[in-house]
Amino acid sequence: MSQNLQQLLAIMAKLRDPVTGCDWDKQQSFKSIVPHTLEEAHEVADAIEKEDFEGLKDELGDLLFQVIFYAQLGKEAGLFDFDVIMAGLNEKLVRRHPHVFEQQTSLSEEELDAQWQAIKQAERVADNKDLQFGADIVASLPALTRANKIQKRAASLGFDWPSYHGALEKVEEEVQEVKEALAEDPYSEHSAEELGDLLFATVNVIRHTKRDPEQLLRQASNKFTNRFVQVESVLAQENINLSEASLEQMDAAWEHIKQRSKA
Repeated sequence: MSQNLQQLLAIMAKLRDPVTGCDWDKQQSFKSIVPHTLEEAHEVADAIEKEDFEGLKDELGDLLFQVIFYAQLGKEAGLFDFDVIMAGLNEKLVRRHPHVFEQQTSLSEEELDAQWQAIKQAERVADNKDLQFGADIVASLPALTRANKIQKRAASLGFDWPSYHGALEKVEEEVQEVKEALAEDPYSEHSAEELGDLLFATVNVIRHTKRDPEQLLRQASNKFTNRFVQVESVLAQENINLSEASLEQMDAAWEHIKQRSKA
């Protein structure tokens, strides 16, 4: 174990010391630090999206601290410690990469995915987990991520379009059904269901293009935000406050920025 890691574990233990530790750290539990873990994971993703690699170094440290915190809590409860976590991870990585550690084999992306799914299925059987479809896909995942995982699981069982073309045709079908539902009653449960189906079908197209839907939506949201900041700037040059601008003025600024970006 490196000196830095040993020091980090010692710092964490000191923070949790019942007598001399930090009052905030001493009060925390597994459940209480979950929101902080999620926040740190999002901050890592944000730094990567922005290509802020100097900031990423710090964010990764903050995320690592979350793991160290859980390890300390586990050690205090007699459940596990950081060494046990590392040992389990090492064993899992070797087990899930037989083409690297058992025999040197070059596999295609499709073969790698099939091998991964087979190994995961074998693990579920060995652990006597509920084998009902999707039972092990965490329900609290972000909706786009969960939809992607569900579709990947179905695809591993052979239930999938051969290419993105079929998935895209399904989106077109869902768009028509949404139009019909909205025309009937835009606020009905049926309309809500059809809109959900459209989102789910769109995720399927994204999956077929080997992209992550959560990441693409983040990028699209960032793109919109950045462009709207430019709209605000264009209007400000015309002495127009964004909160007082008309739709026509905002739309004109938006189109101007779009044309400028294309040029």
